[in-house]
Amino acid sequence: MHNYFNYFTETEEHFQRRRGGILMLSTLDWALIETWKDAGIPLEAVLRGIDTTFDHYEQRPSKTRKINGLGFCAQEVLAAAESMKEAAVGIAVEGKANKGFDSAEIAAFLRRNASELERAKLPSRPGISPEAIAFETAKSLNELADEIEKKVSLKLEDLEQRLTVLEEKLLAILLAAIPDDQVVAVRQQADRELAAYRNKMPSSQVEQLRKQFVHKRLLEKYGVPRLSLFYM
Repeated sequence: MHNYFNYFTETEEHFQRRRGGILMLSTLDWALIETWKDAGIPLEAVLRGIDTTFDHYEQRPSKTRKINGLGFCAQEVLAAAESMKEAAVGIAVEGKANKGFDSAEIAAFLRRNASELERAKLPSRPGISPEAIAFETAKSLNELADEIEKKVSLKLEDLEQRLTVLEEKLLAILLAAIPDDQVVAVRQQADRELAAYRNKMPSSQVEQLRKQFVHKRLLEKYGVPRLSLFYM
């Protein structure tokens, strides 16, 4: 796992800086960043890919169509990642230290997510109770925060793995309880937004992006926070 817990923020800021204005990233954009992160693509490759995309765009004689989403950078990001891999410099990114995080900040993040889970209005079906899992998850987050505040030794990689397990369990029970028509509607929205990018990235990445998009939108709909430290 990369130690860049500011992966999302740096990608967003770099894209906005190259575009020359504040453009709020869409759900699709955030899902795409997550697929890159999960695929182990170094942040440096993402930033290089964004730069290359805008460099090529700025060299075009006609600029009638603006770069309005990260999907337009997908090919160059993958090319940059492959180039770094071939040059054997990708491992340098992993050697960088965590930036700006201390125990108090992490504990506050965990407690904030616990509070949001306790307030979330979740769907339910007979025999399926996301609220019970949400309550258990909130309890676990508070216990982790207690450990961190008591200076109990806990590696960030280990903490991230525990948070990933908690989120996966929560998402699974939530998907089981959400009405089918809501899931179908979100998937259809994902397909519409992905249409412009299908020829710009491998089919496997498109499918992963579609899945990430659906999960992100459904979690947002019910006020369920993302638990990963990447969302600090």
